[in-house]
Amino acid sequence: MNVMRPTGINPFFDPTDRYLAEIAFSVQLPPSLHAKADSRYAATRRHLEASVFFADGIEHFYPQGSMAIDATISTRGTDDEYDIDIIAQLSARYRGLGPLGVLKALEDALSDYPVQEVIRQTRCVTLVYNDRMHLDISPGFRDVGMIERCSHIMHAKGPSPSSEDQEVPTNAYGFAEWYKERTPVEIAVQEAFRKKWQDHLRVKADADVDDVPDQTPFVVKNMATLALQLLKRFRNIRYDQMGRKGRMAPSVLLAYFAARSATPGQTLTDALLSLCALIIREIDTASMLDRKLCVRNPTHYDDVFTDRWPESVQQQNEFASDLRTLVESIKTLRSERTDPIEIPGILKQLFGEYVVTETIRRMAKATGSSIQSATQSYTKKGGLLVPAAVAATPAVAAPKIISPVAATRHGFYGDPVE
Repeated sequence: MNVMRPTGINPFFDPTDRYLAEIAFSVQLPPSLHAKADSRYAATRRHLEASVFFADGIEHFYPQGSMAIDATISTRGTDDEYDIDIIAQLSARYRGLGPLGVLKALEDALSDYPVQEVIRQTRCVTLVYNDRMHLDISPGFRDVGMIERCSHIMHAKGPSPSSEDQEVPTNAYGFAEWYKERTPVEIAVQEAFRKKWQDHLRVKADADVDDVPDQTPFVVKNMATLALQLLKRFRNIRYDQMGRKGRMAPSVLLAYFAARSATPGQTLTDALLSLCALIIREIDTASMLDRKLCVRNPTHYDDVFTDRWPESVQQQNEFASDLRTLVESIKTLRSERTDPIEIPGILKQLFGEYVVTETIRRMAKATGSSIQSATQSYTKKGGLLVPAAVAATPAVAAPKIISPVAATRHGFYGDPVE
């Protein structure tokens, strides 16, 4: 039986939507790197299975987090750096090693892997590639008698075993399936980004004399995921602007709210505002009761997305305040009373210097204009003059700008990489 897909709205038609869509485009995992990530984690599994210690010991090896729901963004504003999260489901025969022993065994098995660096983290082992892609491999064990892929992953800081070492419940696979079910493909969104990525890769291939893969996956599917990518980007930039230490709201938590707020047929601006409004309401409700926000995986009750964030009521209120700033700024961008010259500055405060500069230059290129200081052409409503069929917009290389608000690298669960 054929399933009717929502038509959706082209996110490049409305002026404010287009700013946001172009920024999302600038921070997304490129389809060519998506394919490279696929090949890399397959190669990593083969390497582990060829080792003596893990021979016949890996039951499943699959993406989790942003990679599993097609919401990966760059982790820094000034370069192409991406985290890819993987679950390595191991045979029960390794349980006796304990959390730290499992993490160390995985680190040892990957110690000779041909990458720039192998780093053991609290819950994963990270492979750092020369092109700045990171594969974070979290080892875990399947829970017998539970629904598919309910597992426990390892948590241990080291360097020695501790009473705080533990196995943490998770169902990353179930959550990804739940997310995808609640955020169906919107045809207009998918087609607009498919064409934009095709044109971008074609121009890049001509410039770099590289081959563009024939079967490159185009992974942008709906407004909810675009809104999620923008919110993650804003969170990263805001975190660094304020010079905050410690953990921030984890991406898996933001993905949960994005799925809950998803409404096919919304504009991108409305999708982002709805997402922010939902999170603000949930935080305000918890704070009124003087409680920390508590959110659980809808597919596995024991998997608590807020187990390490927020650390206090004050911290969650801080994030709600950030979201209110984002909401007011987006409303300002929409307002006909906004001075067009102020728009680039507003966007840079929200999403970072480098990404916004690249975005505005690319938009100006589409109109045959050049960008220098505040000489952009705008409509009377404050939107940059752009052609309607922006899916065909070619990308141009922008000079590298070192931003004072470049975002720190963080994992899907909100942990600063140590």
